[in-house]
Order: sequence, then C-alpha cells, then structure tokens
Amino acid sequence: MKKYPAIGLIEYAGIAAGTRATDALTKKAPVQLIRVGSLQPGKFAVLFAGDVASVEESYITGLQVGAETVVDRVLLPDVAEDVYSALEGRVGSWQGETVGIIETSTLAATIAAADAGVKGANVEMVQIRLGDGLGGKGLAYFGGLLADIEAAIQIGLDAARREGRTICTAIIPRVDGDVRTALRRSTRFAESD
Repeated sequence: MKKYPAIGLIEYAGIAAGTRATDALTKKAPVQLIRVGSLQPGKFAVLFAGDVASVEESYITGLQVGAETVVDRVLLPDVAEDVYSALEGRVGSWQGETVGIIETSTLAATIAAADAGVKGANVEMVQIRLGDGLGGKGLAYFGGLLADIEAAIQIGLDAARREGRTICTAIIPRVDGDVRTALRRSTRFAESD
C-alpha cells in the first residue's frame, strides 16, 4: 500500500457513534482508511491516512461528529516511515541488543509514543499492536542499543502523556535468545507455540 505523509486515529466510546463519525470524516476529504472497526471493550476506532490537508480536515470532522464519545485521538502530519509500516502490519527485526516496550491504555497514545520514539532516538520500530486481543490497549516494541532504547522510551512517554492515559514501559537489555525467538514467532499468546 502507498505510504501517505499524514495519519489520524480517533477512538470512540461507542460503535454506533464511531461508525457515524467515520462515515462523516471519509466524506469530508479524500483519505484512505487503514484500519476501522470495533475493539474491546465496546469501543470503535478509525485509522486513516492521506495528504496533510485532507487528514486534518477529516480529523476535525471526526472529532466534531463524534464529540461526545471521543476517548482519544492522534494526528501526525509527518508520520515516521517505520511507524507507518508497522501500522500496516510489518514486523521489523528482533535483532537489537535491547528491546523496549511501551504499553498504553489507548491506541492513540501508542501511535504518538511510537512516532516520537522512532524520530527522537536511533531505534528500530519492531512492531505495533493495536487493540485486538489487548482489551483495547496498544503496544509498541522498539529494538536497538540500550542507551538508544532508554532515550526512545522517555521520548515516547513524554509524547504520550495526557490526562486519562495509562502508560507502562519495560526495557530488556541483552534479551534472552529463547525470548527473542518466541517474540519473533508472535507476541500473541495464542500464536506463540
């Protein structure tokens, strides 16, 4: 799929309101829906991309139409290439000496943290998981050298801090070979055999 310069993500507390707002934002400007649908616990999210002006117009419309149900949101007019690829499902290399993880209570917080971390430190975006099988949470995995991972985690935390967001992190230096192999297969428990 073509890479677009800008992305927006809006999370809604309700599926009906989220669907209505998604329809309105797609009619407002020419944007590409990257992911859209329900997630636990009864929320609805839309991730869309396009040129900066179109994404900004659609983002504003999505916030206005679903105003009373917006849980969280993020607008990135210049999304990092690694983050965009990870949002499309690409999994990077697990070869870094250190793995860093940011776990957030919202999808928007994860995307904001991942983008800031990759832009602010010399790390690789290994994987982004959003919502599905996570109770509506998000996860961002980084790989690299210890000092770079520490920087990326701090930068990501600073970017993701907002009232109502819960954020947890982990830094794992010298990742065990068996753990690395298991994570490379899948970060989902049901798929880890």
